[in-house]
Amino acid sequence: MATGLFKDVVFSRYSDLSSSGELARRLMSPFDALRMQAHAAADAGGKQTISLKQERFAMYVPAKEPPGGYALLVFVPPWDQAEVPSRWTRVLERRGIILVTAANSGNDANAFDRRAALALLAATNVMALYHVDPQRVYVGGFSGGSRIAMRLALGYPDLFHGALLDAGSDTVGRTISPPPKPLLEQFQTSSRLVYLTGQQDSFHLDMDSHSRHSLAEWCITDVQTILMPWVSHELAEPGALERALIALEQHHPPEAGKLEACRAQLQQALDAQLDQAQQWMQSGKTDEALQWLRRIDTHYGGLAAPRSIELATQR
Repeated sequence: MATGLFKDVVFSRYSDLSSSGELARRLMSPFDALRMQAHAAADAGGKQTISLKQERFAMYVPAKEPPGGYALLVFVPPWDQAEVPSRWTRVLERRGIILVTAANSGNDANAFDRRAALALLAATNVMALYHVDPQRVYVGGFSGGSRIAMRLALGYPDLFHGALLDAGSDTVGRTISPPPKPLLEQFQTSSRLVYLTGQQDSFHLDMDSHSRHSLAEWCITDVQTILMPWVSHELAEPGALERALIALEQHHPPEAGKLEACRAQLQQALDAQLDQAQQWMQSGKTDEALQWLRRIDTHYGGLAAPRSIELATQR
């Protein structure tokens, strides 16, 4: 297969992972997914939100394929053009990492229908074209693109085994709803997050702090933080990128006993809140119950379903 830098690449392969229903199931809270699917049901169209023949991608493929296959980094940009940062190519070459990125996937694009879908389709197509080690598939981004990368890593741990968060993150349970229980549990055991932020980027450092603190509640421990000295809100320099990529591949599985205890505590707290909603429903306090269930939906996301949905549809 051809190697080097490619621009205006057109892909053709679709995946069930990027269908509108699967995007909703994995990336939205159950209540939001239901609303979206009800709206989409009136649209005769499409399972896929993207027409690949109209999309363009850029990618860099190292000249030498590692013995076990390439690693893959799907990069979500904050800008619209599809470009591989030229200063990153030597690092990608040394590490044996393919980087792929989509055009028209910047901060103004729809988070789910475009940015997430394009990232998933980029991964699908590169993995079909090249020998990629499926255990070394990652997603990353810069600034607003990094926030999309975090959502994708959390919702698709069966595809992405980690995320490189370059100056952008979110708080799980507040700005990101957790995915369904099997996906969250897979993330807890098999995925790694690396935060890479400039030491002078105080706004995003504060976001990172809130984000990292939220992870403990969700039993997510495989996390590393790398600070870039004298840097504000800027794309990572090659040296920092390489340190982050090395860190991304150093997976540290959680301690089984601590993980099980954390999961049990989390489930106990969720059950107590769902029990409260059920009591209000049974006593006729429907408005209070629905308001409480909306809070549960935002915070616990897919972990609360299907019971949260069943309670919300009781009358």
